[in-house]
Amino acid sequence: MIGEVQAVAMRVPGHTPADMAYLVDGAVFVGDTLFMPDLGSARADFPGGDAGTLYRSMRRILDLPPQTRIYVCHDYPPPGREPRWETTVAQQRAHNIHVPDGVNEEEFVRMRRARDAVLEVPALILPSIQVNVRAGRLPPAEDNGVAYLRIPVNALKSAS
Repeated sequence: MIGEVQAVAMRVPGHTPADMAYLVDGAVFVGDTLFMPDLGSARADFPGGDAGTLYRSMRRILDLPPQTRIYVCHDYPPPGREPRWETTVAQQRAHNIHVPDGVNEEEFVRMRRARDAVLEVPALILPSIQVNVRAGRLPPAEDNGVAYLRIPVNALKSAS
């Protein structure tokens, strides 16, 4: 319970091992698991990510009642479309470009792995991981009292 409101936490790993969704009053807040239907799904190549696990997590969300509102964490609208943040289970099941009804786990995993293989490494992945693994806290301060995010030089290859 959050005050008078019932909330259910749903573990939805796949994008990363720690992803969560929250079902609150007929709506589900899905974090990075699903995007708007025209964008599909989150990548699964981050540390601990797994395309098969992501598929099963998305199906748990898409098994909710069709009228359930879905609130996405990110939207990367294509040219000509305004940013959106709300969709429904029914809209996702009918129109999601990666996991509409009828796409099985094997098909999704094949598509997701092929797509992830050509995506660039996100510019802020290293600082993000260092903060995310600490649940939003910065690394501990060094002897000089300053907290640092570590960025290796020449350690990551871009997709190009």
